[in-house]
Amino acid sequence: MRRRSWAVLACALGLSAPALAGEERFDGVVTRVSDGDTVWVRPETDRAQPRRKPVKVRLVGLDAPERCQAHGAEASVALSDRVLGRRVQVLRRATDTHGRALGTLWLGSQDVGAWLVREGHAWSARYRGDPGPYAAEEQAARSARRGLFAAADAVEPRDFRRRHGPCDDPLSRPAPPARSSGPG
Repeated sequence: MRRRSWAVLACALGLSAPALAGEERFDGVVTRVSDGDTVWVRPETDRAQPRRKPVKVRLVGLDAPERCQAHGAEASVALSDRVLGRRVQVLRRATDTHGRALGTLWLGSQDVGAWLVREGHAWSARYRGDPGPYAAEEQAARSARRGLFAAADAVEPRDFRRRHGPCDDPLSRPAPPARSSGPG
C-alpha cells in the first residue's frame, strides 16, 4: 500500500521516472525547520566531502498546514521540538521543481511523517481517491481529536492554498492589528 501511495504521490507532484530512480539515503543533523513539513538537514561529513551544505527536505506523504494558516505555527513547533539539532536519516526519493529533496525523515526507527500525522499536525497526502501513505495515522488522530483534528473547521492546506494562495502572498497574511486613533 505505501509503495503504491508513493507512486501516486510522485505523479501528483509531476515527477518523472528518472526523478524517482535516484533513491538515496543519508544521515545528518537537522539544522532548521522551515514549516510543518520542511526541514534542512546537514549531511554527515567524510574525508571526501569534509564540509557539506544542508539539504532542504520536503517530507512526502503528508501535508502540514501553511505557516499563515490555523495550526501552521503549532505544526512547525512540533516538528522543530521533535527533530531540530538531532541526528536523522533521510530517504531521498526525488527532487521537486523547487530543488527540494522529497523524502522520508527517520528519527531512529520512527518515521517522522507518520508521527506528525498521528499527533494531528498534518494530513495524509491524498491524490485522486488514494488516501495516502499515512491514512491509518490520520484516522487515529481524527478519532482521538488530536491537534488540528480537534477543530471541526480545519482546512486542508491544498484547499487553503487554492483559496488564499501561498503564505508569501500578501493577501493570505492576516491583517495587521488596528492602531488606536486616540490622543497621542
